[in-house]
Amino acid sequence: MILLQASHVSKSFGTEKVLDNVNLAVKTNERIGLIGANGAGKSTLLKIINGQVEPDNGKIISSKDVSIGYLEQNSFVNSQKNVWDEMMVAFEHLVTLEKQLRTLEKELEYFNLSTDETKYNQVSEKYSIVQEQFRNSDGYTFRSSIKSVLYGLSFSDEDFTRPISTLSGGQQTRLALGKLLTVQPNLLILDEPTNYLDMDTVTWLEKYLLNYSGTILIVSHDRYFLDKTVNIIYELESSTLTKYSGNYSQFLQLKAEQIKLKQKEFINQQNEIKKLRNFVDRNKARASTSGRAKAKEKQLLKLDPVEKPVSLDKQPKIGFKLNQSSGTDVLRVNNLSIGYSSKLTIKPINFTIYKEDRIALLGANGIGKTTLLKTITGQLLPLAGECWEGHNVSFGLHRQQQEDLSTNKSVLAELWDDNPTTDEKIVRGMLGRFLFTGDEVYKEVSNLSGGEKSRLSLAKLMCQNANFLILDEPTNHLDFFSKEALEDALQDFPGTILFVSHDRYFINKLANRIFELNPEGVLEYEGNYEHYLEKRNKQTESVKEKNSSDVTCGQAKLHYLKTKEMQRHERKRRQRIEQLEKLIKETEQEIVFQESELTNASSSTDFSVYQDISTKLEAFRTKLELCLEEWVDLQEQ
Repeated sequence: MILLQASHVSKSFGTEKVLDNVNLAVKTNERIGLIGANGAGKSTLLKIINGQVEPDNGKIISSKDVSIGYLEQNSFVNSQKNVWDEMMVAFEHLVTLEKQLRTLEKELEYFNLSTDETKYNQVSEKYSIVQEQFRNSDGYTFRSSIKSVLYGLSFSDEDFTRPISTLSGGQQTRLALGKLLTVQPNLLILDEPTNYLDMDTVTWLEKYLLNYSGTILIVSHDRYFLDKTVNIIYELESSTLTKYSGNYSQFLQLKAEQIKLKQKEFINQQNEIKKLRNFVDRNKARASTSGRAKAKEKQLLKLDPVEKPVSLDKQPKIGFKLNQSSGTDVLRVNNLSIGYSSKLTIKPINFTIYKEDRIALLGANGIGKTTLLKTITGQLLPLAGECWEGHNVSFGLHRQQQEDLSTNKSVLAELWDDNPTTDEKIVRGMLGRFLFTGDEVYKEVSNLSGGEKSRLSLAKLMCQNANFLILDEPTNHLDFFSKEALEDALQDFPGTILFVSHDRYFINKLANRIFELNPEGVLEYEGNYEHYLEKRNKQTESVKEKNSSDVTCGQAKLHYLKTKEMQRHERKRRQRIEQLEKLIKETEQEIVFQESELTNASSSTDFSVYQDISTKLEAFRTKLELCLEEWVDLQEQ
């Protein structure tokens, strides 16, 4: 069943055409990802679908039963309420029904005592109707559902009573997302929902959306997130929309095949055009061949031109080379303490990086990942310990905020000043590889977009020919094409890489080792991000420590005891979850039974029977609420 359809939609802003004859059909239970370069018009299309923007041409056709929930980019909640009360706003109808039930119960008690059988039966019938409506609307579980969503979005119990005005922008965006998830519209539209979410919260959201009962339409630059949540991709490119079946990785394969075919078709036609033009130019002046030349000229005019694949022009041509190779041991960190004061939040760090390692440095926001990179590269002095560089190691650093870029220089000067002995033509060629062409090389760096600054910073890094690349969020602000080009270049790089990134797709594709920074120091995992998740989630496996020679017998025993305790705790947790799930099911069945008994007892003249059942029913409801709360808490551990 089609829930919503965009039919021949076009939209321009001034002379710039954003959408051109776009068609999109959203069907029941589909999981759709909408992708495209920055500025392609994705958010504009979502706003047209939601009725916030009028199209120039075309229309949006929706089913009369469709309910749309729309999360804009950087949504905020403007409210004087606290977090919990704001989440309850969407359930005011259930609170009202709950109050009606309590009122009707008092009326039943009153009319039973007054022996007004007619009134009693009227109220009893009304009570049954309201009760059925309340139960069918998940009235007995909605508070637990709210708590589950808030916990999943990293809100604590203390946050529930916080005024919304005191929340950060990121917290308000998460709250806006939480409101939508609890309401559960049958068409959920999310524009960059992973903004302001850490990795654990994004993982929770992925699981939540996998079990979502409605249809989902998502705009996201998080390719790993798209892989986990969607099965249809619509790509918005050059103002038109193209549909692909599958998740993001499958889209890449199909897109590559499509580009390859189009490229071949384009090249073949260009060769044919060249041959025809050469023939015409050589033969049109001679009387003996002018007739054939005119025929070929007509053939040229009749050709239906094949457009050059757009993606080929949008992807920078990145390639990292080395001036010299490093030794086998690239970097050794011994008992390193990092930070900006003597107050340590992380225990001493120990690890070794080897030649051709591709290491992703992970950790909670604010734990000190960037601080560690700055210490390694000498921008910050260590508080204690040392970093030992191996033979012939040369650093190439990409900073998260592009602090290496000047604000008062042109793009050309920024790169040329770093390479003053290089010919201007070569420098321009390098900039062209990063999509800076023509007069764009004279733009001031301060006027560049985030994506342009990232590309310029990567161009500077590429010119260094370093053998050890240290990258802090290298995919920030890059579009899909640029990310893919960077990934391919780094995979082919013959040196060593240490990088910080929140882009899990990038991590999974590039990393062969994972370093997790936490208050205990650095934990090491072999493999990519998928392997890291698998190993981290197995709490029964002991953490592999790189510097085992420094671990004393006492520490080893302590670690063993901690591991055994974790195993015992996990077994108890799982057993309790199983008990609770069984108990919840039994209690829900008991509630249904008692509600039926209460309906039957409403016709009885003995109110004590009705009152006894009503008391039991309330006790079962309380028991269900407590079980659900405990189940949610255990799931979050």
